[in-house]
Amino acid sequence: MKLLLIGSGGREHSLAWALAKSPRLTKLYAAPGNAGIAQVAGLCDLDVSNHQAVIDFCRAKGIDLVVVGPEAPLVAGLVDDLEAAGLKAFGPSRAAAQLEGSKAFTKGVCDEAGIPTAGYGRFDTRDAALAYVREKGAPIVVKADGLAAGKGVVVAMTLQEAEDAVTACFEGSFGEAGAEVVIEEFLQGEEASFFVLSDGTHALPLATAQDHKRAFDGDEGPNTGGMGAYSPAPVLTDPLIADVMRTIIEPTIETLAGRGTPFKGVLYAGLMMTEDGPKLIEYNTRFGDPECQVLMMRLKSDLLDLLLASVEGTLATATAQWRDDTAVTVVMAANGYPGSYQKGTEIRGLDPLSSDRLEVFHAGTKREGGQLLANGGRVLNVTALGSSVLEAQRAAYDAISKIDWPEGFSRSDIGWRAIERENNS
Repeated sequence: MKLLLIGSGGREHSLAWALAKSPRLTKLYAAPGNAGIAQVAGLCDLDVSNHQAVIDFCRAKGIDLVVVGPEAPLVAGLVDDLEAAGLKAFGPSRAAAQLEGSKAFTKGVCDEAGIPTAGYGRFDTRDAALAYVREKGAPIVVKADGLAAGKGVVVAMTLQEAEDAVTACFEGSFGEAGAEVVIEEFLQGEEASFFVLSDGTHALPLATAQDHKRAFDGDEGPNTGGMGAYSPAPVLTDPLIADVMRTIIEPTIETLAGRGTPFKGVLYAGLMMTEDGPKLIEYNTRFGDPECQVLMMRLKSDLLDLLLASVEGTLATATAQWRDDTAVTVVMAANGYPGSYQKGTEIRGLDPLSSDRLEVFHAGTKREGGQLLANGGRVLNVTALGSSVLEAQRAAYDAISKIDWPEGFSRSDIGWRAIERENNS
């Protein structure tokens, strides 16, 4: 099969790396890709927002399946347009991708299906939103309704923070994404991520993960797109996973199917483990980044087979096999991230690091004149396997110590919650 992978981040490099292992693959293309993806795929300079250009490329190259990595093309309806042109694509339709594209849409699904989630209000005027915040008090969570590249959520610990977040949304800090605001109760507990594949009718559980959003050690500093992750997440035990499938995932799949907008693709549930059981914080309609990296390191099954089962409606007979090992990924980011940072700095020392149990996935890199250069905020994902979280963590940081990139930084405590749990068990 010939495949086209859409995207350029660490998530897409890990997907390309996993797809490249499939015996069914004959050629992999990526648009636009990065320097790491170029090791396993042909990069093509396609404007993925121009859906007709993507369709024309697929026809010219005889592409059998398009795999859409990031959320923006899904919410923009790329899968709909590819399918209308008679092409196979992995990912949800525009309508089903509203689970990520609109926080208010997801809350409506939760209401309809009786899914446990945080209490909330939704507002399209600043005054009404501010009145609600003042009535409820802090801590409270303020979310821009639409896609804001992971930056539209503020967990406000004070009333002033909440008011500032509301004002920022309505003053255009997140563009159209902030034209409507969802304000939620603050949930206490431990967060975890749970992934399933769906073919519109059936949901196949994949694996669990936990990521670290804050920039600095000890979960301090500003929120980022994610500074590291590990899988599995010990907090999500088998009985809890069964509970999540029954009370959250399956009602979501049934509700969307009942609306005539079946969900096909990967569904990523952000969960809070509360005293009352698991509650849904949010849905993403694609693999997480950097959670995908740890999932792909642990996946034993052929990824291409699983994605095809989702597209073709045969997940009921599919199974996903996983390594028993724990995987840990540590993000190396450019100094200054998530604020302003320098691009174009050289990275050395990567070549000898890859092994069966360690992979450096590229997130924001490019090659220029034989040099590997940083080309983004999150730049590398150093990902290792171990028999425990501690062993995987040590392997990842050992690799980082060998990377020569003075202009980059990483947290030094990725996996600390799980290691604490291991030490106490």
